[in-house]
Formats: sequence, C-alpha cells, structure tokens
Amino acid sequence: MASYRLALPAVAPEGDRSFWLRDLGAGPATPPFAGEAACDVAIVGGGYTGLWTALRLKEQAPELRVTILEADFCGSGASGRNGGQVHSWFAELDLLTRLVGAEEALALCHATAEAIEELAELQASGTIDMDLRLDGWLWTASARAQEGAWEPAAELCRRAGEADRLRPVGAEEIRRRTGSGVSYMGVVEPRAGTVQPAKLALGLRALALSRGVAIHERSPVSEIVSGRPCRLRTPGGTLRAGKVVIASNAWAAALPELARYLYVVDSQIVATEPVAETLDRLGWTGGESICDAQAHVLYYQRTKGGRVVFGRGSGNVAYGNRFGAAFNRRPDGGADNLRELHRVYPELRGVKIAADWSGPIDCSAAHLPVFGSLTGEPDILFGVGFNGTGIAQTPVAGRILASLVLGQDDRWSRSGLVGLARRQTLPPEPVRTLGARLVRRAIRIRNDLEIENRSPGPLVRWLSSLTPGR
Repeated sequence: MASYRLALPAVAPEGDRSFWLRDLGAGPATPPFAGEAACDVAIVGGGYTGLWTALRLKEQAPELRVTILEADFCGSGASGRNGGQVHSWFAELDLLTRLVGAEEALALCHATAEAIEELAELQASGTIDMDLRLDGWLWTASARAQEGAWEPAAELCRRAGEADRLRPVGAEEIRRRTGSGVSYMGVVEPRAGTVQPAKLALGLRALALSRGVAIHERSPVSEIVSGRPCRLRTPGGTLRAGKVVIASNAWAAALPELARYLYVVDSQIVATEPVAETLDRLGWTGGESICDAQAHVLYYQRTKGGRVVFGRGSGNVAYGNRFGAAFNRRPDGGADNLRELHRVYPELRGVKIAADWSGPIDCSAAHLPVFGSLTGEPDILFGVGFNGTGIAQTPVAGRILASLVLGQDDRWSRSGLVGLARRQTLPPEPVRTLGARLVRRAIRIRNDLEIENRSPGPLVRWLSSLTPGR
C-alpha cells in the first residue's frame, strides 16, 4: 500500500478566468463529494481527458460505476482556457513516427481525424453546441526562419498517400482567408478549425451526466492510497475505487514518478472586443484557426462573435513543477501578445482587449502524451503530457485509457504511447528549471530576431537548439 499526494490547484478568481468561461458564466453544476462511497472507476480531473475517458468507459461497459472528482468545475483548467484550435495529429506525424513507428503513427493520425468527425456529429445532432467551424487550420510562416517548419510532417503525409492532409498554401490564399499579409507561405489542414472550448467542456459534462457518470465538482483529491480498493481523499470524504485514472493535466506533474518526464509552462491568451466590421473589411470572415511557425508559437482565431482570440507560448517554466495563482494570469496584461497581434494585424492597433488570461500546460520532451500505470500500481493509471494540443486528441486518449482500465488487449492498450520506458527523462532540479529558463530565454531572443529576418549569434543559436522536440 502506498500513498500519492496530489497538487491542489489554486482556483482562479472570476476575473482571471478565460474569456470563454466568463462569456458563458460557467461554474459548477454538481455537488461536492461528501461522506463515504464506492465506485468501479474514479477519474481525477473533469477536463477533456477525464470526461472522454468516462464516456468511452460507458460506451463499452454501461454498467460500470464511474465517478469524476474535479477540484474546481469541469472545464475550468486547460480545457476551458485554450485557444480553441481543432486539428489532427497529421501535423505531428513526424514526431509520432519517431516515437511509435510509421504504421501506428498514421493510425493515430486517422484516429484524431475521426475524432474531429465525432465532434462534428455531436454538434450536428444538437448534442453539444460547441461553435465548431471546420474552415481549416493554417500553419504558416511570417519570416524566413519559419519556412518549411511543417515539411517533415508534410513529407511523411505525401509518402503515405495523404498529401491533402497538409496542403500547401501561398500568400494570396493566406491573405484571403486570414485578412493578414504578414504570413506568406504554409500548409492548411482542410478538415480542421475552431471551437468555443468551454462550450465543448461543459457539453461533455452534460453528456457524461446523461450517461450515468457521477461528477463531483469542487472536490479536490489530496491523496490517493493504493490498495484493493484504492482510496481517494477529498475535503468532504473518501471515495473507494477499483481503478483510478489520473487526468489532471499539469497538476499530475507533482507526482514524483511523472515529474521525471513532465515539465510545466504557461501560455498566455488575449481576446479583443468585438471587431467584426474591421475583420469583415480585411476579409477574415471564417472560422479558420491559424498558427505561426515561430518557436514561441502564435495561435489565433476569429470567434463567432467577431473577436480575435490571440495566444502565445511564454516559455515561463514552473520550478519543480510547482505553480500557483500566478500561472492563471500574468501581470503584464498580455504585452507580448499585443505586440504580435499588432504585427499580424496592424489594423487592430487601438482595439481594446476585453480579457487576458494564462494557465499551466503539461509538456513532455517528445511533445506527445503518455499513458500507463504507476510503477507497481496496475490500478492507478494516468494520461498526461498533451503539450497544449488536445481537442481532437483527448477523444483518442479516452479510448486508450478505457482499454487500460478494462484490461483489454487491443490496438489502444498496445499503443506506443503507453508506457514511460521509451520516454526521455528530464534532469533533476535545480538543473532542469535553470537550464530550461536559460534555453527558453535564448529561444525568445532568437525568435524575436528571426521575426525581423535577423540572425542571432552563435551562443544563442546553440542554446536555443537544446530544446527537446522538433
């Protein structure tokens, strides 16, 4: 019997929550856990991963008693504050191939494309209104150093007979579709686009409840005690469970075993006031999602209400994977985002920012999630390390975790994404964070120079090349 203590999130005050959540007036819809109870499967975390896992379990075994324990309310973490970009894993085909081999990599890419169609069906049927618009995802370059960032994945798509998954686009098409002339080349994934991410999270909550999943919000899990059954301690009581799934995103990085493979950074997003007339005049009328291929990636969309939601990776690394309220909102009001927003859309200078927010992201060196069970604990499973890409990926994660919970021997449980053995470990503290901050500072310097088509010095080039991933 072992005890595993979990990091308790610093619940964000209303003013620090994402525009998406505030726009909906989102909050808890279920009571906190109280007393003593038992279930077959307990899921820690009520975001996309936890909700999809619960739904997949109910699809395969409707009789299972599945309980979700959520520290705040469903979607209040990364699932309700992301950039709302929907695209498949074809953009990561090179990373997947490196990790799991060509055959499974392609299969996983197809699985995420199928997940996008599942989202489309949920909206078309009226099950979840998520503002899904499959108008395409554009991955573009706005400076010489960014050119061809997509080429490793695009080349593998071509070899696999999937060339249309990442189709080349030029300056004219980019300007026509985005209203900006800053980016001048790239690729587009046609069957991709945008959602209102909080609407999706709350819709999944309602769907899970309708299928018999028990959900308790405002029920942080402080400790998991292994055994038969496992025990999950909350402020209101103790839940006994045959199986436990840890689906708490960045907060799972506090577990020592997972901390060796995960690091936590934040990403900052701003939302403008409604500027539909200006965007219409520029020609940006659709629901495309756009990423700029710089190292500190930009990602943006036009909402259905005519706002621009504009995000940027900050490179802010949490020491020891510990983070608090400071990760919910940066004090500078999104200054870096504003600078880049005005570079991409100079016509929006002077437009008011209606909301700015940030939040922690769980990252792995491979830039791909990992699934499995804690060492010596086959009944305590986890799914973590999504690196900020999850809307079409977590439905697949739910399949993998459901198969592991049910003890099945199938393509999902045998996935190369299962198991820590092939994953790169990270250095111990303080080397990890000090090194990461040094490297990411070099990346920022290099990035900002390259945006202006200037070249960094050799020291900055060397330090910035040490980052894991691509």
